[in-house]
Amino acid sequence: MRNTTAARRTTAAVWTVGVTAVLAGLPLWARDRLPDRLGTHWGLDGDAPDGSMPLWAASLVPALIWLVTAVAVTVPSMRAGPAARLWIAVTLLPLGVVLTGAQAAIVRANLDRTDWHEARQPSAWVVAILTGAVLAGVAGWLLATRHRGAPDDGTTPGGGAPALDIPKGRRLVWFSRTANPRLQLLAAAIGLVAVGALVALAGGLAAPGTLWALFAGCGAASLACAVFSSVQARVSERGLEVSFGPLGWPGRRWAPGDIDTARMEVRSPSQVGGWGYRLSGLGTTVMLRAGECLVIRPRGRRSDFAVSVDDAERGAALLNALRTDRTRS
Repeated sequence: MRNTTAARRTTAAVWTVGVTAVLAGLPLWARDRLPDRLGTHWGLDGDAPDGSMPLWAASLVPALIWLVTAVAVTVPSMRAGPAARLWIAVTLLPLGVVLTGAQAAIVRANLDRTDWHEARQPSAWVVAILTGAVLAGVAGWLLATRHRGAPDDGTTPGGGAPALDIPKGRRLVWFSRTANPRLQLLAAAIGLVAVGALVALAGGLAAPGTLWALFAGCGAASLACAVFSSVQARVSERGLEVSFGPLGWPGRRWAPGDIDTARMEVRSPSQVGGWGYRLSGLGTTVMLRAGECLVIRPRGRRSDFAVSVDDAERGAALLNALRTDRTRS
């Protein structure tokens, strides 16, 4: 739980700082190609702008609006329950997309103009920005609601038995999740570089070929870090399910009958060759933090699969009990 809370705070802080930097820096980056005042508002009756701001205001005002809103949403929500924290994602993600998209559209509309009256309304960008905001809002909702809490497994922490005695007719579920805040921070930082490249591309500030390469490379690296920065393990009547990333995809599953043994084992990154999804002499290990791991030996295999999650001994005990029940039946 502490890892999850730290990950939320880290992600919110990186997103807040990154969007602030993009909003404030984009007009200043292109200042040599912009007029002294920028057309910033267009009416519904024409393509010509009907409102403007000086360059410094066009840079600072959106950044201040974003910063004040982000702080006002984040600080109270971090101290509240899961339902309140849900609004961090569903508010900050689409708002950040709208503001950065609008800033890029304004810069592009004024680029290489001698006077702000010459800027033209970027109608196509408005549709793209609104579409991106809706998608960001949906993504934020999915990210927030997926981890609002672990299911009630009907068990209590502690114990240490290799197998549990499951009462007849009762179903038990064990769930554990681990996140690596450092990998999540790296994913967020690289992702912001990708977002910055995309915004610069939208604003027409550099050669498209260079920006597309930067966006594609950083986007792929950020996605890879995000996927393998958290892991969820679930033991139920279906067996063991291990899923990766904030959306729980991709994943692996073993039915109870597909597992020979399950146990808890203490492992460290030095034993398995580092962090993330590792292959070593110990088999396959999903290593996100040193300590206890849930280790299984799939039937017919000579190597183990391990995942670093808390309360691994209880998960192994439940998995062994389910496996034994299936064998008896």
